[in-house]
Amino acid sequence: MVLPLATLAGASLPVQAATPGLMVRSDGQPQNLDPHQVFDVPMMGYALNTYDGLYRYQNNPPILEPWLATGHTASEDGLDWEFKLRSGVTFHDGSPLTSADVVYSFRRVLALGKAPASAFLPILKRDNITAPDPLTVRFRLDRPYGPFLAAIPIVAIVNAKLVQANEKGGDNGAAWLAGNEAGSGAYSFVPGTLTPNERLDMQRFEGHFKGWSDNPSPVARVAMRTARETSTGVLGLMNGSIDWTDSYLPTDQVEQIQSSRVARVERHSSLRTFVIRMNNARAPFNNLNFRKAMAHAFNYDGFIKEILKGYADRNAGPMPNPLWGVPKDAAGFDYDLGKARNFLRAAQAEGVNIRQPVRIHIQSQLEQTNQAAQLFQSDLQSIGVNLRIVADTWANIVTSTGSAETSPDMWIHWVSTYFVDPENWVGQMYDSQFHGTWKASSWYKNPEVDALLGRARGLVKQEERAPLYEEATRRVMADCADIWVYNTVELRGVSNRLSGYRFCPAGGGSELRWLQLKG
Repeated sequence: MVLPLATLAGASLPVQAATPGLMVRSDGQPQNLDPHQVFDVPMMGYALNTYDGLYRYQNNPPILEPWLATGHTASEDGLDWEFKLRSGVTFHDGSPLTSADVVYSFRRVLALGKAPASAFLPILKRDNITAPDPLTVRFRLDRPYGPFLAAIPIVAIVNAKLVQANEKGGDNGAAWLAGNEAGSGAYSFVPGTLTPNERLDMQRFEGHFKGWSDNPSPVARVAMRTARETSTGVLGLMNGSIDWTDSYLPTDQVEQIQSSRVARVERHSSLRTFVIRMNNARAPFNNLNFRKAMAHAFNYDGFIKEILKGYADRNAGPMPNPLWGVPKDAAGFDYDLGKARNFLRAAQAEGVNIRQPVRIHIQSQLEQTNQAAQLFQSDLQSIGVNLRIVADTWANIVTSTGSAETSPDMWIHWVSTYFVDPENWVGQMYDSQFHGTWKASSWYKNPEVDALLGRARGLVKQEERAPLYEEATRRVMADCADIWVYNTVELRGVSNRLSGYRFCPAGGGSELRWLQLKG
């Protein structure tokens, strides 16, 4: 059967689906292929398979396990860290992976200053990353940093000699790696298969250091094909041209897949939160009463219980409920149009033009964001707020969040588990030092919250950090920086050709090396 790629992502070469060894994904690809420039859900779906890190999260609940490293030691004060590497690991080109590659990778992340760099820039200088021997890497932090080990997996280790050979004009190889690959992961990028935002292929790397003895029939080749809409991927799943959809399935499509004989829904509890962002730096959202009116106007139960049919858990704040550091006594906003009207009146008395149209940007390929916006629009209309829905793409929205002036009034997205620490959520979402990143696109600023978060990340022991994150979260919620809706039950459509699916919240179950493929 031929996969109709014109339906999925515009003109492109057809791929033979349902052929031996070939798996076809419709959950999209990153904006470019450099894991040090981009770090979001599409990148994790690519980089977890093509690159390795010192440590990796596995299982659910996620457990941090040594990966390229065999283990680590840390000084009592939390400043000095030493990692020992496995011997015999090779990159896809056959060259050995050594401590020099690890040092280069971390220094490159700091030099580029993008995506994963935000977790390390405040506490790590390039000259304090060293390699005393080929299998040892040392880090000397500027000050203690609680999330350091938790964030270690987000740095992909690249082939230093290969990237350096392709540097131009001091760009750290950024232009080259955006369209090429220099990893050691279980799969390698197939050169010549990349059409940005449409397609790329990966093939199994037989020499991966983990080996393949635990998987008798692994996927030999992976075709990543971007579907413009979730429903298109589901249609392909049902007709056999797609093996793996995105994990943002609307309820009607979940039911459609469950009723089929060719596919199933993989359902797993996650740590991915659904949030409606509000641009706190621009009117009318720079007014607390207006933000509270908006928070009380969203029908949480209606969305979760009726539209999502209970495939999610109400999450009243910015962090997923199961995580440590969540204040159990912090009550979220409830759906109450009477309260919403009262807060609107208060905002109007403070000079807010409540008749001013506001725009909410949705991710047009993800139907659930549109469903939430339409539900919200209906209730807001009943209290006199004119909400306009703008169809957009993840890439466009993320680009726009570089400044408060260009960031949307509102937009809808998920915050996934990039690393398992409160810093991944409340830390990087609401500390003003991260303004200009998509995670901090509310442009919220509270010096007391900044101070609490700074103190929390400057401690090492979880029992000392947790109360600080709890208090910071209480204050962010009191300021109604955003509208927090739910913690995800991740739902992915998977062909019955595939077995051995393993889910981990860090990465959203996108690691492929465990999958077995029939036919």
